Amino acid sequence: MPLVAKAFIAPLIVACAMFMESVDANVIVTAIPEMARAFGRDPVTLKVAVTSYVLGLGVFIPICGWVADRFGARVVFRTAIGIFVVGSLLCAASTSLGPFTVARFIQGVGGAMMVPVGRIIIFRSVRRSEFIRAMNYLSVPAMLGPAVGPLLGGFITTYLHWRLIFFINIPIGIAGIWLTNRYIANSHEEHPGRLDWFGFFLSASAGVLLLLGLSLVGGELIPQGSAYAMCVAGALMVALYCVHARRAEKPLLDLRFFRVPTFQASVLGGSMFRIGLGAVPFLLPLALQEGLGMTAFKSGAITCASAFGGMFMRSLASRVLRRFGFRQTLFYNAALSGIAIAACGTFFPGTPTWVIWTVVLLGGFFPALQFTSLNSLAYAEIETRDVGRATSLASFVQQVSLGLGVTVAGITLELSQYLNGHASVQWSDFWPSFVVVGLFSFISMPITARLAHDAGTEISRGTRG
Repeated sequence: MPLVAKAFIAPLIVACAMFMESVDANVIVTAIPEMARAFGRDPVTLKVAVTSYVLGLGVFIPICGWVADRFGARVVFRTAIGIFVVGSLLCAASTSLGPFTVARFIQGVGGAMMVPVGRIIIFRSVRRSEFIRAMNYLSVPAMLGPAVGPLLGGFITTYLHWRLIFFINIPIGIAGIWLTNRYIANSHEEHPGRLDWFGFFLSASAGVLLLLGLSLVGGELIPQGSAYAMCVAGALMVALYCVHARRAEKPLLDLRFFRVPTFQASVLGGSMFRIGLGAVPFLLPLALQEGLGMTAFKSGAITCASAFGGMFMRSLASRVLRRFGFRQTLFYNAALSGIAIAACGTFFPGTPTWVIWTVVLLGGFFPALQFTSLNSLAYAEIETRDVGRATSLASFVQQVSLGLGVTVAGITLELSQYLNGHASVQWSDFWPSFVVVGLFSFISMPITARLAHDAGTEISRGTRG
C-alpha cells in the first residue's frame, strides 16, 4: 500500500465510524412520531429514549481515554463499533418504549467510546506534519450527519418502515470492525495509572438518576413518585461527587478547571446555550409533523436546513472571531441564537414552506457560530498536560446539557398541552417550549460578559478562514 494511503487509512476508518454515529443521532428524531404510534405512546414521551442515548455518551466519555490506554485503542474502538451495532439491532427489534430506551442507552455507550478513542487513534497513527489534514476528515461527519440524517430518516419512515433506519449501521459497522482489525495498531500506554472508580460511580449515578428521572416526569413508564425519587437521588449524587472531587488527588472530573475564566465561560456558560441546542432536534420534527401535519420526509427536508446554515457559518467563524473577539461574539451571538431558536415556535398551519425553511436555516446559522466559539475558547488557558482531564469534564457537562435540553423541552411541551386542555399535542402547544429553550441562550450571557476583553486573543488571531 502507498505510504500516503497507509497514513490516512486510519483517519478514514475513524471518520466513517463517526459518520455512522452522527447519522444515527440525527436520523431517529425525524422518525419519533411514527415510533411513538408503533409503541402506543404520546410522541413527547419518547424524550426519554433521546435522553438515554445522550446519557450513554456523557457517562462513558470521561473514562474512554483510560480504557484505551489500558486495553489498547484498536480493541476498544472495535468493541465500541460492535456495541453500537448491537444497540442498533436492539432498537430495530424493540416493540415497546422500555426496551427501546435501554437499546438507545447501549448505542450511546458505543458512541461514547468511538469518538474520543477515534481521536486517540489518529493522534498516534499520523505524523505531526499531517495531523491537521487528518483531523479535517473528522469535520466531514460533523457537517454531513445533520444534513443527511433527517433526509434519510424522513424518506425511510415515510416510504418504507422506521425500523429500517437502524439497519443502516449494520454494514458500515461490520466493515469498520474488519478494517480496524486489518489497519489499526493496538497502541496503548504501559502504565495508564489508576482510574477514579468511585468518582466514576458517583458521576454516572448522578447523570443517570437525575436526567432519566426528569425525563420520566409526566410519563407512564414508572410511577411518578419513583421519577421524583430518582431526581432527588441524582441531586444527592451530584453533591456527593462535589465533595469527593475536592478531596481526591486526581478526580475523574476535576471541578477545579472551573476556576479558569475561559474554561468556565465555555463550559458553564456554554451548557446553558447547549440546553437550547439539544432541544431543537427533538422539538422541531415534532412541531412540523404533529403540529403542522407534515410527512416525516418533508419534515426531514426542512430540518436539514439548520445543518446547511451551520456549514455556511463554519466557513465564516474564524473571520468573525478575529474581527470581534470571543467576548463580544459570544455575548451578542447568544442573543441572536436564542431569538433564532424561539422563532421556530412561530410556525402555524398555513405558514409558507420557504418561510419555515429560512427560519430553520437561521436556527442553524447563529448557534453554529456559538458552538464553534465555545469549543475553541475552552482550552485557551489550559496547560497542555491538563488537556485530557479538561476534555473529560467539558465532554461530560456538554452531553448532560444536551440531554437536559430534551428533558426541559419535553416537560414544557407536556405542561403547555395540559394547560391548553388538548388530548393530543397541537401546533399551539409548541411555542412555549421554543421560547423557554431559547431563553437559556440569554442566561449564558452574564457568564460570558465576565470574560476579559482580550480573552482567547491568541486563539482568535491564530485562526484562518
